[in-house]
Amino acid sequence: MSRYAISDIHGCLATFRYLVEEELKLQPTDTLYLLGDYIDRGPDSKGVIDFILELREKGYPVITLCGNHEELMLQARKEPEYPEIWLHNGGVETLKSFDTLSLEAIPAKYWTFLEELELYVELDDYLLVHAGFDFSLPNPFTDRRSMLWIRDFEVDKTVLGTRKIVHGHTPTYLTDIQASLQEPLEDDLNIDGGCVFTSRLGYLTALNLDTLKLHAVANREGK
Repeated sequence: MSRYAISDIHGCLATFRYLVEEELKLQPTDTLYLLGDYIDRGPDSKGVIDFILELREKGYPVITLCGNHEELMLQARKEPEYPEIWLHNGGVETLKSFDTLSLEAIPAKYWTFLEELELYVELDDYLLVHAGFDFSLPNPFTDRRSMLWIRDFEVDKTVLGTRKIVHGHTPTYLTDIQASLQEPLEDDLNIDGGCVFTSRLGYLTALNLDTLKLHAVANREGK
């Protein structure tokens, strides 16, 4: 019974599937926490969502959080000024994965998936979120924008207690992720290895929340 966290898959289905099936060898007794940004930029955003839904259908506990790219896609559907912003941030690749040029042609089950994403998960030992929290606010757990978009934030230990924050959103070199997991452990742990950015970063990582073992797979798209 292990708990794993993965963030920022960005349409890299081959890498994601390999990490889950071959590296983690995920079991139905494990829990998989996905911290957002399943879509955009990479080659198969639709396939990533399909694989998540497939895992759930097979009985695997998969908890899915919202990332800023899912937020952009949802806004592109609802607000006239957002489609261009989304398209310029990887939305073109997402539409290609659905073999369409129209948001309206995307089947309803994918919109349901996006609309049901959670903003954060609170565990006894961790807070899981896509980007982070703005602890300068009276209640950081109500600020949607910060949880999806914030880059740098100061941790308030009176709120956090002994827990650690695990998040993604900001692409980070694998060596820096590994360093953050050494003692003394940092309060916020960024596990975004920048999988889709193969020229600079290029890793998809999974953090075992129970052992702090980091599993890392280099981008496998096209293999």
